[in-house]
Amino acid sequence: MVCKTMYTGANPVRASKFFQMNCSHEQLDTIYNVGKRMVDTSRCTDDDGGKNSGPKGLVLAFWLNTTFSIVEIVGGLLTNSTAIIADALHDLMDAGAIGLAILMEKVSRKERTTKFSYGFKRFSLLSAIGLSVLLLVGSVTMMLSAYHSFVEPKEVHSLGMLGLALLGLAVNSFAFFRIKYNTSGPHAHSHGNHSNSRSIMLHLLEDMLGWAAVLVGSIIIYVMGWNWVDGVLAICIAVFIGYNAAKNLLTTLRVMLQAVPENVDVDKLQADLQRLKHIVSVHDIHTWSLDGDYNVGSVHVVVDVSTMKSHQAIMDAVFKIMKKHNIQHPTVQIEESDNHCEEHLAPSA
Repeated sequence: MVCKTMYTGANPVRASKFFQMNCSHEQLDTIYNVGKRMVDTSRCTDDDGGKNSGPKGLVLAFWLNTTFSIVEIVGGLLTNSTAIIADALHDLMDAGAIGLAILMEKVSRKERTTKFSYGFKRFSLLSAIGLSVLLLVGSVTMMLSAYHSFVEPKEVHSLGMLGLALLGLAVNSFAFFRIKYNTSGPHAHSHGNHSNSRSIMLHLLEDMLGWAAVLVGSIIIYVMGWNWVDGVLAICIAVFIGYNAAKNLLTTLRVMLQAVPENVDVDKLQADLQRLKHIVSVHDIHTWSLDGDYNVGSVHVVVDVSTMKSHQAIMDAVFKIMKKHNIQHPTVQIEESDNHCEEHLAPSA
């Protein structure tokens, strides 16, 4: 007999029943094994899409930011502009962030080991904390320097500021659109690894706004001769850096403390699970994030064995809902209604 029907299901057991009237025993065995491999791969292998997109743009942005930061420092000293030096600090820290993003993207792809069973995704959190603390210290130092520039303004070379501002806008714009193309272009893959690219794009967008402010400030200084504007710009840039560094530090600490991810609604997840057929109750829902993007979750599901025909069907439905709720690594424990863990853990009267 020739098997004329193409296999399109995800469950090997149901596939075998579906095909048994159309295929030989040998063909059924082949279909079952293929289906089983598909299910195992979809559930037990971490999605690692996006390996080839993003890094090229990030590397280019890293070298652009690093090189231009040096140019800014020299230019800031030559123009006597505290605002330029403050922005140089910002760009230098962004270069550090990009460099760490490139390094941690490589580290996070390393295979899990017996000592690191969840892999190496959390290593990026350590670098994020270190960078945030460094930015906070730098912003405080820069605010003190900017305050002195405001109280005792020095003559600023406004035309030099204007030239650096235009160059800064050009460099950051080029880096921004380069990363955007590599992230969303024709060869890009959609996966959480792009969070680094999106984060860097936001940094570059902030830099562009900062340079726009410096551009306006340099014109005001040139036309009006108000050198104190340079100190005001430097204070604003330093405050902006400190605010974002503190915000990033708190967000990273929240992930380190295994708080529920912001894109996971536990109440809605529980409600959706309890609406499934044959499920009596749901308890012990736990969800956290490894790196702020890759979410892990576990749940205990109590089922009615008197009406349920297949554990596998329940598992399929629960996995599907957990994936829908942004949980990339779900773990499910199925319990019977007459013998589940809540009864054993309940306090005695």
